[in-house]
Amino acid sequence: MTKAHPVAPSLATSNWGKFDHTVMVLQGGGALGAYQAGIYAGLAEAGVAPDWIAGVSIGAINAALIAGNPPERRVARLREFWERVSAHAPFVPPVSLDAMRPIFNFMSAASSVAFGVPGFFAPRLAPPFTVSEEHLNTLSLYDTQPLGATLEQLIDFDLISSKAVRLSLGAVNVRSGNSVYFDNGKTRIGPEHVMASGALPPGFPAVQIDGEWYWDGGISCNSPLWYVVDEDYRKRRGAAVLICAIGDAKVVPTILSSGNHFGIRREASVGNA
Repeated sequence: MTKAHPVAPSLATSNWGKFDHTVMVLQGGGALGAYQAGIYAGLAEAGVAPDWIAGVSIGAINAALIAGNPPERRVARLREFWERVSAHAPFVPPVSLDAMRPIFNFMSAASSVAFGVPGFFAPRLAPPFTVSEEHLNTLSLYDTQPLGATLEQLIDFDLISSKAVRLSLGAVNVRSGNSVYFDNGKTRIGPEHVMASGALPPGFPAVQIDGEWYWDGGISCNSPLWYVVDEDYRKRRGAAVLICAIGDAKVVPTILSSGNHFGIRREASVGNA
């Protein structure tokens, strides 16, 4: 993440009005999730502190890194995670070599496919077709145990359980195909819940929680916006909802108020990354 320039809170938020809550919505999008980290760093410098974060896939990882650390440590933890998982990049070309950037990007992607990503996933020695169906946690091209260790190191799950910041992570139940949200207001969230939200097959294995198997929430819906709207929005007097849409959609701050509840729900649909 590049260093953001300080922004005066009054300039950043003066046009938003007053709201009881600030909600941050982080969708899926793989490596594009690095942009979400940069967006949060800018918001933090502007004095914007969400009290509810909802995430899917890579957005769930970023959400847990934010909710699972005290405010003064959040940006540093986000930076540490993204620097760790990008440490394998063979070469970052200077501006003078921009014309060759597609080649370097291809080399970086090929390196990830062949050797995995440090602190995130590693290739399995045995191909998936040799694995018994009884062992769904190994039925994948890559092993995500390194991600579990990284989450344990960078996230304070006891802090998440304290509910200082509400955290909602979207996944898909493998058996039913339905979206499921792990919410720290209802469930004690651990590394397995974060990993379940990002368990995209066939690359990553399903994650078992309380006897059920879960896959990446983006299989059903790549944005957790609908959960924020349907789960609790109508109980609130007003909320500023910051939608970090990556991929084909623009990154925009969207304000929700009781008067335009259904209209915003249609307008704020974001494309899958």
